[in-house]
Formats: sequence, C-alpha cells, structure tokens
Amino acid sequence: MKITNAWICRISNDKIEPLFGDIEITNGKIVSIDEKQFDPNKVFTDSSEDKDILNAKGRVVTIPNINFHDHFYSRLAKGLPITGPMDNFYNILNSLWWKVDRALDKDMITASAQLGIIDSIKNGVTYIFDHHSSPGKTDGSLEAIANVLNDFGIRGVLCFEATDRNGHRLAEDGLKENQNFLKNYVNDNVKALFGLHASFTISDETLQTASKIVEENNLGIHIHLCEDKIDRELSEKAYNDLPLNRLIKYNLLNEKSILSHGIHLTKDEYELIVQHQSAIAFNPDSNMNNAVGLPDFNIIPDDIPILMGTDGMHSNPAKSLKQFFLLLRHSGKSFDESFARFQKVYFNQLKFVKRFFSDFTQLNVNDRADMIIWDYVPPTPFTNENFWGHFIYGILESRVSDVIHNGNVLMKNFKLEFNEDDFISNIMKEGNRLFKRSEEHTSELQSHSFIS
Repeated sequence: MKITNAWICRISNDKIEPLFGDIEITNGKIVSIDEKQFDPNKVFTDSSEDKDILNAKGRVVTIPNINFHDHFYSRLAKGLPITGPMDNFYNILNSLWWKVDRALDKDMITASAQLGIIDSIKNGVTYIFDHHSSPGKTDGSLEAIANVLNDFGIRGVLCFEATDRNGHRLAEDGLKENQNFLKNYVNDNVKALFGLHASFTISDETLQTASKIVEENNLGIHIHLCEDKIDRELSEKAYNDLPLNRLIKYNLLNEKSILSHGIHLTKDEYELIVQHQSAIAFNPDSNMNNAVGLPDFNIIPDDIPILMGTDGMHSNPAKSLKQFFLLLRHSGKSFDESFARFQKVYFNQLKFVKRFFSDFTQLNVNDRADMIIWDYVPPTPFTNENFWGHFIYGILESRVSDVIHNGNVLMKNFKLEFNEDDFISNIMKEGNRLFKRSEEHTSELQSHSFIS
C-alpha cells in the first residue's frame, strides 16, 4: 500500500524531522519515503480510487500512541450501582474497584478487553501495557486478554496484579497466573511484566516470591506506587517499611519496571528510582478524578524516565500527554522548561517501549510500518524547529483518522476496518451481567481490610 501527500514525522537522534511526501509499505515494512513539494492544488484534488492508496491530503503521520498503564478490566464499570462511601481513595477502591474485579469472569474479561482495544484503536493506540485484576477468575485471564489482542492484531504487555487483599490462596493464584502467562503465551507481539497491586496490599512473603520469579526470568514489575498517601501510611503500619524501600529490599526495581502514579514520593525516593532505571507512568486524569494529588514537578529529576498512562479511565494517552504539559505550566514551569520536559518524556517513551519491542518504528525506511494519521493539516510551515508547537497545540487537539499497524489498515478515514457491531452486542451482554451482579451485591470473595 501507499500513503500519499503526508507530513511524515520521522525520528532521528531524539529529534522530529518532518518531511512532506509519500510512504510505500510492503510486507509490513516501510520500503520507501519519497519527498516532494507541498502543492495544495494537487494535494486536495487528488481523487485516486485505488484502494491501496491512502491520500493523507496534507495531514500529519506520526508513530502510534502507546498506553503505558491501562486496566482493561475497568471498561464495563461505567454506570454501575455503587454502595458504600466514596469519600477517599481507599473507599473508592473498596466500594467500587475491588467489587468490580471480584465479580469478573472469563466472558466479562474478554468483553472488557474487546471494548478497551476498540477504543484504543480509535485513539491511535496499538501498543498497550495492561495491568489486570480479576481475583474471581485468575487462571487463564491473561490468556483471554492476549487472545483479544491477537484477534485485533495489536501489541501488548500483560500482567496480573498479585495482591494479598483477598487472602493467601488468591495471592498465590495471582503469582501463578503471571508465571503461567510468561511460560506459555509470550511471543513477538505479546510480552509480559510481573504484576503487583500496591505495597499496602502485598505481604513480604508475596514480594519475596515475586522477587525470585522476576530475577529468574529477567522481568520487570508493573505496580501501583504511592498513588495515594495511604500506600505510605498503611505499608509502614503493616510492614514497618515504606513502599519504595520494600521494592528495593526485594530487588524488584530494574530498567523494565513500571511504577504507576508515583505521586507521594520524596525527592530522595525519586533519585533512588533513577538509580534503578525504572520508569514512572503518570495518569493525570485518573489522579484528578480520584483526588489523590498530582506530582510535585519541582522535586522530580529531569533524568527520571516518565511515561504516560490512562489508568483505565479512558483509552487516550495522547490526552494524558497534553494534560502533562498543562500541569507543567500550571505548576509554574516556564514555556522553555515545559517544552523541554515534554520532549524528554516523548522520547523516554520511545526508548522504554523498545525494551519490549525492539522493532518499534521511528518512521524511517526499513522500519516496521506502524503509524497513525491525525486529522490535522498544519496551517503554518511545519519544520523541526516548530514541530512541538504544532504537536502540543494542534495535533494533540485533533482526532486520529487512520491507523496502520504492521502494514495493515485498522482504521481508515475514521472508519474501523472491521465491523464494530460484531462486538458491541457481546460487550453489552457482559456489561449487563456485571451490572446485575453489582446490583445484587453478591460475591463469594471478601476483601481483606487493611484499616484496623
């Protein structure tokens, strides 16, 4: 296939180098990029009917979006009846999310993943790091999600959040599910991390077991770290140590580890994370929704790897990236400081995803043909000098119109290349089942209380 009349945002040496031209794709690879002059008289009047030619009409092509912290299992939870207080973060977990994840079965997990992936594709996301929880149906849950990823042909990094909040037996089930998935289902398109919930719900015994598995298999962990102050308070109360110290004690930090949120940390703790080369995934929309606070950008080192996630609240990490920039400005950072930090995060994400998918594209010849087209035609000159102004204030405010993954068109001119309706009926059926379970307030599993 061929993409014509596009502003192609190639990446080289941590710089974006836009050029106007055509991209030719063969067997999932970019085989040529032909530069040409931008001529609006030709760009907007080209009416080729060739189905193998996609005329971008002066729009912008970038690498695909990446969601570094998602929760597919949350997707059916919209509009559920809620009983119990929601006045603080612990009560939000106990009154909503810990009831939802205990109610899930395999069919609901599959439907949740289908909805999450459909929404992700619409937002140009074809790489997803998912953090799964379904203690009522642990065995085979990651396989179910991997099957959906494979069905839609996109890439993911999966894990199951091991936790002791539901008792020792289910903690062991979570550990086993991570191991079983790693052993049997990892391939070129689906990778694994070792999932953990949060320090305040994880015993020393579980951390010790996880440590052995991580070391033996050269894994990273995916964990919630200090999302709320209770993680610090309850970890110290229950285990006589702070969350980050516990992870370091059990050698769980490395260059593949994702520490999600990382809000309630000290400057010294951020420095320790830098030393261990782990990354923090910020989820600003979720943090504001849960009123848990926001990062103090004045104490976060410039050299800490920062990634963007959605925490399952939505499927648009580009929105999270824009929120990140606005929060930098809101915190008092100058435009120069904010632009510099933003650019660093953009390239941090590219470097981090390559730790799992070494062939992640930079939109150069011979790269894998993964790309998205934004519904944005630059109204002023588009160069490497002013790219970030266009990106932050134009591209990130636009919709994704087309998605190409491994040379396959997943969405063209805002229309999915598969029949979404084939999945909607199943998603609605399983969502209604979850609603009834929530309405009945029945569950054989009881959450362990971490507040005495």
